[in-house]
Amino acid sequence: MRDVLAAWRPEIDAAIEEVLPRIIDDAYLTDFFGEATYRYHPEAMQEALADPIWELLDRGGKRWRAILFLIFAEAFDADPREYIAYACIPEILHNGTIIVDDVEDEARMRRGDAALHRGHGTDIALNAGNAMYFIPLKVIDRNSGDLDAQQRLAAYEMLTHELNRTHLGQGMDICWHNQKEVTVDEDQYYEMCACKTGCLARIVARLAAIVTDQPESVERQVARYAEDMSVAFQIGDDILDIKNTLDQAGDFGKEFGNDIREGKKTLMVIHTAKTADPDAVARLEEILWADENTDDDILEAIDIMQEAGAVDYARERAHELSARARSRLDDLDLEPEPERQLREFTRFVIEREA
Repeated sequence: MRDVLAAWRPEIDAAIEEVLPRIIDDAYLTDFFGEATYRYHPEAMQEALADPIWELLDRGGKRWRAILFLIFAEAFDADPREYIAYACIPEILHNGTIIVDDVEDEARMRRGDAALHRGHGTDIALNAGNAMYFIPLKVIDRNSGDLDAQQRLAAYEMLTHELNRTHLGQGMDICWHNQKEVTVDEDQYYEMCACKTGCLARIVARLAAIVTDQPESVERQVARYAEDMSVAFQIGDDILDIKNTLDQAGDFGKEFGNDIREGKKTLMVIHTAKTADPDAVARLEEILWADENTDDDILEAIDIMQEAGAVDYARERAHELSARARSRLDDLDLEPEPERQLREFTRFVIEREA
């Protein structure tokens, strides 16, 4: 799967540059946004939009949402390169949510360097992140000849619905890590993941189905695949944060124990709160709630969760969701090789090392 991601990434980045070029000038602004009422200021937009956005994109990221879109298109027996412009939509949206999420979490680092709001200022970061919710929608306008009126309407309605649900999930996550006690249950956690993480993956699957003119029944089924896979991805991401923290023991970095420092109510925390000794739960809540944690505090919190079997429990749930995602493909008439890649992807998201 890593080879597939690496092979497609240069083409994805080139397509993103068609939507948001590295260098902004009057010609781009006029072509993309229409004639200025008075006069555009390209230099300001360069500094406030293109520079920070491309700084983030150039740091890395697997572009897996865009590439998953292309795999879906091929699975629907379409030429993925004919739809590469649409693959940019979920990828740009995802990176926009990252920028805003980092502001909300007061994150220090992102992809090996300072979070954008720390290097460029909160005002520029928020504006750039919010712009990335809307700029990719222009792809549908600019490629309107590829889609009939019903497909365009379906795409817009789908994007509006899923982006609204994304913010529901983010709202739940923010609320929970601003509470000292762990009051969340597992189903609420899964719903948060289905909204916050699942919505972007559902956009990938549903958009691919819409632009290749698949029946609604197929769109619903691939959306379920994407949602199950995304919840497994989020659980895997939480486990990876623990693993990376333990790997850094003795060589602590600024992001050592990031989820614990942010007070996140992960599935492992929720399971521990439900099953562990009350004194251990109280201590875990204390660490999660603290404004500052020592490295020893972080390791103590991990020990409490491991003693409760929470990491193993979360890993089991991720594998169950991964298997359920694969089962969503069983009754679909997909092209064999891209279907194999879709099935492999459900394993990749929980077995990856970064």
